Amino acid sequence: MEIRMDEQQILCACSAYEEKYYFNPRFASLPTQIQQELQIMAVTMTADVGGVFTMEFDEDGTLYLSATAKENDFAYDEIGSHLKIKQYQTKYAELLENLEKYYQAFFA
Repeated sequence: MEIRMDEQQILCACSAYEEKYYFNPRFASLPTQIQQELQIMAVTMTADVGGVFTMEFDEDGTLYLSATAKENDFAYDEIGSHLKIKQYQTKYAELLENLEKYYQAFFA
């Protein structure tokens, strides 16, 4: 899986290409239920739109959701990925906000 940012800041990622899910062990203190919810979100995202989905923190502790694809991946749904991320930001707003608070409290 291609990871561009500092791996320490990646919460989780999923690749449709490799059919793999990655959860950063640095955040293993998160409750199992939250870890499972993150996995469901990431796997669903890549199953629906393809590509690579990543959840990562910036230096300030802001959590970013992003989806990317390999060049010439015509199966990747770029518009769908943006819509799905917006849907996640609305549907999981409380979870995402709490993850930011968790990161800021323990890692920032």
